Amino acid sequence: MAKKLAYKRILLKLSGEVMEGKKGSGIDFKTVEALCKEIEAVKKLGVEIAIVVGGGNFWRYRDFKDAGLDRVHSDYIGMMATIMNSVALQDIFKKNGVDAIALTSFPIPATEAYQQDKARKYLKEKKVVICAGGTGNPFFTTDTASSLRALELECDVFMKATKVDYVYDKDPMKYKDAKKFTKMSYVEVLKRGLEVIDLAAIALCRDNKLPVMVFNLTKKGNIAKVVKGEKVGSIIS
Repeated sequence: MAKKLAYKRILLKLSGEVMEGKKGSGIDFKTVEALCKEIEAVKKLGVEIAIVVGGGNFWRYRDFKDAGLDRVHSDYIGMMATIMNSVALQDIFKKNGVDAIALTSFPIPATEAYQQDKARKYLKEKKVVICAGGTGNPFFTTDTASSLRALELECDVFMKATKVDYVYDKDPMKYKDAKKFTKMSYVEVLKRGLEVIDLAAIALCRDNKLPVMVFNLTKKGNIAKVVKGEKVGSIIS
């Protein structure tokens, strides 16, 4: 079955908002457990899975920039939020019998430190590897952390899970005439300054020819459809 896969090793980027479900903040454990079961089904296809999860359900610089906090300190709060989500995700996977491990970009109890060789080893051992703490540096988004980890771990694709079906030229939630794209070049995304993904992440993917799939996570089964090469979402290459 694995021979039919379009992508055999993936980096799946989840937003912090996914973790909150309908609660509005924090973690909705029922929602996350359902997501873990869907990812488990993809793992059973023979896919090696690395995950980066955001921290927006707890903290994001842009949401609190009017509070007057130092940008660097605010970004570190956001990084710690991603670790909170990653440890919760790790434990929910384990609760459901899936071998998963959270690796953090800076030392913290209850997790292992991220190292490229260690993470690759765990992927080959069929563990779900959760890369926490962003890049470990301020001023970088978890999108950029995702592209970085995808390249370090030699993933076949960077899968950006969103709430919309495709890349659009403007926010389809606000504009009815938003134009969708099933395919786009890195250069076009950069020229248009599209907000679906951080532009620094796109530049890194462009420079290293890493394809980016943007798809709707809220539709059950879409992760599996992407790895099987079915027509889902938009590809940036």
